[in-house]
Amino acid sequence: MAAIMLTAMPFAGHARPIRAVAAELVRRGHDVRVYTGRSYAELFTEVGARVVPWQAAPDFDERNYAATFPRMRERKGFRQVLVNLEDLFLGTAPAQLADLVAAHAQEPWDLLAGDPMALGTRFAAEHLGSRWATVSPIAVWLPGEGIPPTGLGLTPAAGLPGRVRDTLLGAVAGAGTRVLTRRYQRTRQEVGLAPDAETFATMWYSPQVVVGAGSPGLDYPRSDLPAHIRFVGDLTDDGVPHPGGGPVPEWWDDVERATVPVVHVTQGTANVDPRDLVLPTVEALADRDVLVVVGLGHRTDPLPGPLPANVRVAAMVPYPRLLPLTSVMVTNGGYGGVLQALRHGVPLVVAGGDLDKPEIAARIGWHGAGVNLRTGRPRPAAIARAVDAVSTEPRYRATAARLGAELRALGGTRAAADLLEAHLRV
Repeated sequence: MAAIMLTAMPFAGHARPIRAVAAELVRRGHDVRVYTGRSYAELFTEVGARVVPWQAAPDFDERNYAATFPRMRERKGFRQVLVNLEDLFLGTAPAQLADLVAAHAQEPWDLLAGDPMALGTRFAAEHLGSRWATVSPIAVWLPGEGIPPTGLGLTPAAGLPGRVRDTLLGAVAGAGTRVLTRRYQRTRQEVGLAPDAETFATMWYSPQVVVGAGSPGLDYPRSDLPAHIRFVGDLTDDGVPHPGGGPVPEWWDDVERATVPVVHVTQGTANVDPRDLVLPTVEALADRDVLVVVGLGHRTDPLPGPLPANVRVAAMVPYPRLLPLTSVMVTNGGYGGVLQALRHGVPLVVAGGDLDKPEIAARIGWHGAGVNLRTGRPRPAAIARAVDAVSTEPRYRATAARLGAELRALGGTRAAADLLEAHLRV
């Protein structure tokens, strides 16, 4: 048995995949602690992990970021990325470091395995000299040869014009991210760590081993991925109790008995204004011979009524039961939901508006597993056309099935636990 400390940012899309990894490690007999926010403590204790809550770090409610980080009020797009980095990720990292050092003094661990966005993990690993792994519930898509700059939602371009485009945009993107890299280096200095060679693209990840959700086939073709980055598929375990596999809504029989295609729409758990995607989708499909299942998440107020007769709404819907019955998912591009849809062979309509979502949407469209709407606030007519295309053209479902098979073959949480156990023996 090993003592393992996991870290998880207190976001639904981060805590739930890391919880599945924690559950597998507990099942194998390891002593697992998880450093996370208090709002997710019960999620981890349910699977036998012990929780070390944020204390020096300013714990927050993801349903109201602005209460703790006032500059995040009404921010989207690049401004949100910048404020997220400065106030939430780098801003809380020194206090995360203090919490983790205190936890290690009380009970040392054999392995620190962390959420990449919890930058205090890196700082604590370096400060303590800990064996360290990254467990990433988000996409690990590094800059590379022949790949357009990350963050712009671009797809690879062929020939000399494409190489010129990527070179020029890479220079512009590099200039922008150098500001963020300098902030990272200043934060290192503030906590007593020497400068390093990491950049904004790489500072999140362990140089020892990265256990990443997803698969190589979801990225653009590349030959320069570092060997220590290992993809394990979907970090969601349908066998572990979680809100997505909990009680079904009262209207669930309508789904199981549906004689028309089921279309699921979700905006995930981050930016959840239903006017962006949910309501336009409801309008787009109101007169269609489909059943629209809306998952609002835990942060969205009830939708304004009355709703069309073919719409069913719940805060949470049980994905292990819903996705096998789903014909198309309309999504804002949240990575966890996209991986679960693909694992079940469900093609996608993606409206990726901000953060990492334009990159996810671009890859889904480029590979042909769905339609990239190229905006986070699509018009109903565009959604209707995309749903029609994905529903009627077999190539979308075939590609989703191929990518799903690759995700399933990579092993999921069991493969993640295998890699962490192997790293314990290095």
